[in-house]
Amino acid sequence: MSLSDLTFARWRTLDTAAATRFAEEAARRVDGRVLSVEAAAHLGGTLHRAVIERDGERYALVPGGEVTVGFDVEAWEPSPEQLVSYREESVAGGFGFDEDPRAHLARVMTPPRTAVLPTVLMAVEPRKLPELPALVPALLAEQGLRVPGPDEWEHACGAGARTLFRWGGDVPQGASPYGAVDGPHHRRNAFGLQIASDVYDTAEMTSDPGSVYGGDGGEAVCGGYGTLLEWLPLATANRNPATAEFLHGPEGEDMFEDFGVRPVIGLD
Repeated sequence: MSLSDLTFARWRTLDTAAATRFAEEAARRVDGRVLSVEAAAHLGGTLHRAVIERDGERYALVPGGEVTVGFDVEAWEPSPEQLVSYREESVAGGFGFDEDPRAHLARVMTPPRTAVLPTVLMAVEPRKLPELPALVPALLAEQGLRVPGPDEWEHACGAGARTLFRWGGDVPQGASPYGAVDGPHHRRNAFGLQIASDVYDTAEMTSDPGSVYGGDGGEAVCGGYGTLLEWLPLATANRNPATAEFLHGPEGEDMFEDFGVRPVIGLD
């Protein structure tokens, strides 16, 4: 099987030897080298993290095919701790949030949907935006790179997980995502990406100007919105429409360096 036939579903069935062969083929196509291929527990099975170096930058192999992205808000059941903290901290705090957290999530989370995606290499860590967002696609294209689409970003972050966050449905209670020295958000994800790990520094643009993922510039933490909403910007399907409006609006001309972009290399 060649890379053109590799899908996420197929990737989940591979042993380390087969995963390594795909990683080596991907590395050859981009004039890179395989740094590591390691197995990790994921979704009740094993998923391999294949990391490739190209021009001094690390990329993870992200298999595509037909995948499911987005989040089913209607089916979501907040834990008792999440519900109590939301009502006591967010609603009672006078911020104007709805009594039911589902109403808020429905505004900021993308709906569940099926997408057919290519297998790509995606940068392990985002780059700080080097220029205004409108100029970034052309700058990346000069290097044989591109900006990820929203569906690609969500798939790369969640790696098939249907939970609110890439690591599961809950967060460390009483801990801020900014102040926590350790926590699930600091760990590499199932594909080996360092992603959605810091609400202040990991807000990333995509090819859709209305979709910024991975952080909110610290708005919820600074505002004291409460535990659930402080962590929510790190949720896989949280597209942060207010943050996107800020980035692509007049304010973004002075603060674009506070945002990031995760370069993608096509393997067609």
